[in-house]
Order: sequence, then structure tokens, then C-alpha cells
Amino acid sequence: MIDTWFNKDLEKIFADHSITVFIDESKEAAFLLNTIDKQITIFEVNTDLEELKVKYDIEKADDPNKKYLLYSHRPIEELKFIREYCETNGRVEIKYLQNYVKEKVHKQLNLNLNLDKEELISAAKISVGKDQTYWMDLSHKGSSEIFDLQKELLPFLDNPKSHLNKYDKKTQEIFFKKVYELIGQSYINKPPATLATEVVNHLLEGLANNNPNPILLEVYKTWLDSQSYQKSFIGYLKKYKLAEKSDMFKVHPSHPFLSIDELWLRKLGENISDKKFIADFIPKINQRIADRVVKNLDIKFWSPIKTLLEFDEKNINQLASLDECISFYTEHFYKLDNAIRKLYTEFLNKRDLLEPIQGYYKNTVTLFLDKWFKYIDDYTPNQLGTIQKILDENTAKTAVVVGDGISYEFSKDIIKRVSNDYQLDKEPQYMFAGLPSITEHNMSQLYVASGEIMAKKTDREAYLKKANSDKNIGFIDLDKVSEQTDNEHYLICSHKDPDKLGETYQQKALVHFDSVATLYANKIEQLLRNGYQNVYLLTDHGFVLTGILEDSDKIEVNFDGKVEKNERYIRTAEKQSINIDLLHEEGLEYKSNNYCYFAKRLGPFKTPGVYGFSHGGLSPQETIIPFLKWTHLHTDGDSLGVTISNKSSLTEVLGDLFSIHLMAESTTKNLFTTERKIILMFFSEGGKINESEVFVIERDKLFKKEYSFGNHSILEVKVMDALTKEQLDKVTIKQSKARDLGGLL
Repeated sequence: MIDTWFNKDLEKIFADHSITVFIDESKEAAFLLNTIDKQITIFEVNTDLEELKVKYDIEKADDPNKKYLLYSHRPIEELKFIREYCETNGRVEIKYLQNYVKEKVHKQLNLNLNLDKEELISAAKISVGKDQTYWMDLSHKGSSEIFDLQKELLPFLDNPKSHLNKYDKKTQEIFFKKVYELIGQSYINKPPATLATEVVNHLLEGLANNNPNPILLEVYKTWLDSQSYQKSFIGYLKKYKLAEKSDMFKVHPSHPFLSIDELWLRKLGENISDKKFIADFIPKINQRIADRVVKNLDIKFWSPIKTLLEFDEKNINQLASLDECISFYTEHFYKLDNAIRKLYTEFLNKRDLLEPIQGYYKNTVTLFLDKWFKYIDDYTPNQLGTIQKILDENTAKTAVVVGDGISYEFSKDIIKRVSNDYQLDKEPQYMFAGLPSITEHNMSQLYVASGEIMAKKTDREAYLKKANSDKNIGFIDLDKVSEQTDNEHYLICSHKDPDKLGETYQQKALVHFDSVATLYANKIEQLLRNGYQNVYLLTDHGFVLTGILEDSDKIEVNFDGKVEKNERYIRTAEKQSINIDLLHEEGLEYKSNNYCYFAKRLGPFKTPGVYGFSHGGLSPQETIIPFLKWTHLHTDGDSLGVTISNKSSLTEVLGDLFSIHLMAESTTKNLFTTERKIILMFFSEGGKINESEVFVIERDKLFKKEYSFGNHSILEVKVMDALTKEQLDKVTIKQSKARDLGGLL
């Protein structure tokens, strides 16, 4: 605020004169020069010679439109050559800066400041750019308000070595004194980095003991909300040594200590069968889940823990048919599978934390599988010929994304990542995998409507192509989908994950599942933006995770004759005598085998292979699989349609230059259809070569833009919405081989 008052003093003089003098005998008001209008020329004059030179230069320039401020530390009686400016034009004189500040505050705001000299000067420097409330707070609350520690502390803690360089040494010292006062220490001249560490340690101790300083608590919350500052906090946290606690629950709900969360989790594991303990523990979990600081610290495991603990297993007892089991799984139970997968991802290498949680989950899943297999004879696969049905039922431009090993619960992670700008069909959202639920068999089921088993992807694609010779159908690996992927009317996009990841790395692959879900979501959105009106997501089968596995969890059987044993199923040529409480038999003719046996629990058959991620069985985790359809919502009435109006003239272009004409039209006229921001993307030989700046296209107005071919003779140009990147139109532009005679003929 002092800058505003000072500049008003100058404005009174400059209203009538082009030259004024600022006398700063205090030598402490130089900071005010930085607040002056940049159009004003400033000269510093502190000797007779400097005065003479400045006077000569100003009068020689003789520019009435120019304004000059002459800054000097000399008292007025010592001035010689520029004194006449002081007498005739006027001057701003600050003999003692603290008095100037007091007088201004009293005159402008009728406030009295009870601060010492150094505090007043520091307050003046800090007040630059602030309004009158700064001085009002100082008047009522005293020197504690010189610095707004809640705002100044965070940039200081983030970069203690340089943040305070904007202040002089005296102002820095006052800041340090206020900080020491905040943490209850006496002022000692220490390096800024040392003080910053002490402040953070004081904050962390307060959080650990549930008595944080209120100002530091707000700084802490802001710190973890800031992407630019958050990294420095993590650095401090790694260096901090947390003292042992006698009471692990006497801690602030927003604490950042993962080790305390893990102590809580260990305590939960010890008492996981104690319903009263769980009831008392849930509110603590809710606090951690709701706290935004915890979210910023990337502590994610409390939500899946809550899902497990709050699941009501009593509802399983009410299930009386396979249809009810299916509904129960797709509406409720899948959440437990999703939760345990995320807990495996977090704690697979921390057996002591995971083991009791896994045991709790397995007890619940065993109850459900007992019901599932009680009614399993009614299970009917409906996967056969799925892609063909989609091709037959859709006349609009359609893409089918075929994943490998996408379980129903994992598909929910993909759904969450796809923008709500695209509509997801509510039903059916799932289908039933063929048996055994393995890639070779079930991929064939998806592609080959005849039921023939084709081991190779190329053979399956060739079959589908031949069966649809009348259709414009194409195939692409999902990770190769780009802005340019839009030529085929029907497009089949295949991806090998998560199955390939799981079979290669088993449960170690779980850390990559988030990125896999993101890839699926991004490519689904890209296809919809590219003009595909329908995008389906299918898969061959789901999967199960064994987690921590004991020998007692493995199922060992002794079968006779020709036997093909896998982790989740066993094929045999001859019928076997089995324990019906343990195994389920299906008469499945597959290659040279006539029977298939499935375990009735998640534990695997004992095999020589590596355990962890597996499929092929008959559990709902493997056989209830996603069948998802997103539709591009048409909002023609809410946005302006933009098309290329001169496509015909771009098929054969003479010369190096061509012009693109864009026309914007809409059937409705409202605020949303007056204009649209677009960009042009240029492609050649399968890659993007250029992208235009953003253009604003107005309704019913023709927009023209000229470009050159450069080194390319064929270009594909796409019109894209600048914000959503939705494709609005496209054209292929070809440079003519004919010679451009420039109108000579």
C-alpha cells in the first residue's frame, strides 16, 4: 500500500511538471523506485557533478512529453544544480522512512502503528502490492502480521536459499525472528536451509503427536495441494526420523507417515475377526480416505480395505440360482476382487500385512464359490461369434477393441477412465466365456462364428475378413491407434494385455495394470474422436490371482490315462472319479480330450509352473467377462459443425500451394453455435507432419487458409475441435503431376 501513496505524491507533481525530485535521506526508500511507472526516466544524483550532468541532459533533450524523476540521498540544502526543480516543481522528501510510513497510515487510514523502526520499514516493503487491510491488521494485531506467514512460509520452505532474496538483510532478519517465534524458539542466526528443516520437523512432530501448529497445518495442506511445491515436502519427509509411538492412534488424521498407516494395517490384521474392533476402526479409515492430504500423498489402500471390511457376506446365503449369483457378482462381489487386486499390488512383498487381509477375502470368496458351483450346471457360454454379431448389427462406423485377459472387475477401472462425454450402454455390460476359458479357445470363439479353433491371430482375422468380404473391415494393434486411424468402416483393434503381462510376470505385473487401463481408455476415446460412432470392448477371458500361496492351497489329484494338467483346469481322455466337493466335471470335447475338470475354489492345481496370475477355470472371475459399448453422443444442436467445402478442388492441385475452405453451419442458432475453435492436422506417409494454430470459425462465414505441399505430394488434412480433439472432417489432398503453366494456355 505504501507504493500507492508514494505514487500519488508523484502524480500531483507530474500533473503540472515533467520533472520532480525524490529526496531519500534515509537511504532506505529505494525500493519505491521499483513501483514507479516504467515510462518515467529515473536518474540517481548524489554529487555536484552528477547534478550538473543530469540537468544538462534533460534540458538538452527538451522533450515536453518525457517525465523525469531525480533520486538523491542529499538533503535539499546540499543540492545545487537541481534544487530549482525542488523549489519550482515540487519534491517528495523522506528523511526518516519510518516517520513517512506512520504519517501516511495515520492520514490515509486514521490508524496508529506501535512498531519499532525496523518493523515499520519491513512492513512498508512488504506492503507493496497489498491493500489497506494489510495496515489495518498490523494496527490491530501488531508485528505478528508484518509477514503473512501462511503465504510466505511455503515458498520459503520450498526454496529457503533464494526465496527471501527479494528482501534486504534487515527484512529477512525480521522474517526469521517471526518464524522462530512461530516454532517456539529463540532467534539464532542460522543458514536459511537449517531454519527451514527445523520448521518442517516442528510441523511433522505436531502431526505425529496430533497437536500441529494451526498456521503450519494450513501451510502443510497447501503444500501437498501444490504440484509445483509437493516434491520438496517429500524430500523433507524422507529425511525425517519418526520417533517410536506408544499410541499409534494418537496422530493427526492428515499425517503423512506411511509407516503409521502400516502399523494400523498390522493392528487390523491382528483383530480382523473382532467385529467391535472393526466397527471402531472404520471411522479412522473413513477419515484417511476423505482427507485430501492423504490423497495427495498417494496412500490408496484404505479404500479397498474399507470395501473388504464393509462387505456383507450374509447376502450370499440368500442366493438361490445361477442368475442370482451372476447378478450378485456383477453388482456387488466384483468390488471385492477389485479391492484384493489393488491390495496385492500394494503389499505382495509385505507378507505380514497382506496375509490376514487375504485370509479374510478368501473366507468370503469361498462362501460365494460354494453357491456359484451349486448352480453351475445352468452356466451357458454365449461368446461364440460375438464380433460377427457386432458387424451384422451395426451399420454405423464401428470399432471393436479386443483385449486379452480383461476381467469384469478390471474393466471397471477402464470405464472410470473413459470420459463421460461418451455414453456407455448400461446393459448387458458382460457375457459368459467359453470353456475352458483360455486364449486359444476363447479368441476363436470371439472371431470364428463356426466354432472352429484357430490358434493364430492372423488366421482368425483372415476368417473374419473372408466372412465379411462385402464390408470395409480392417485390423490394427490397439497401441498403434492414432489421430489418423479412421479409414475402415469396421475396425478390429487387438491388445495382448493384461494376459501377456500376467503370464510373463505373474503377480509382479500388477504394478502395470493402471497404465494398461489408461491405455485402453485413451484409445477408446481416440477412436470415438476419430468418428467411430460405436466402440466395443471385448475380451477372451478373465483371471484369478492366488496372492500368497501355501502348499495346502494347491489341489493335487491323481488322474488316470491321458491327462493335460493346467493351473486352473485339467483335460482328460477318460472320465475320472472325483471328489465333487472339490472339482466340477464338464463333458467338453476339445482336441483329443473328452472331459474337463475345474477346481471349485481359487486355489490352483499343483503343477510345475509358476503360480500367481491364471485363468482357464470356471470361477466367475474367469468366466463373467466385459461386453461394453460406448457411443459417440451427437450434440449437433449444441455445437457448430465445421466442414471442408472445397474437397473436390483438392483432389488434383496444380503447383505447390493449395487453399482449404472451411464452412461452419448449424441447424440451430444459439450462444453455443455462433463460433467454434478448431485446428488443422496434417498427415503424410502414416505420420503427423504439422499442426496449425487455433482458428476461430464463425457461423455461416467461409474461412480460407493457404498452405504448401513442401516435400510431400499427398497430404491428409483433418479438421479437429481445438478443445476436445474430436474429428469434424477430413480430406486427402493430392499434388497434380501435370505442369502448372501459370495460365499461358
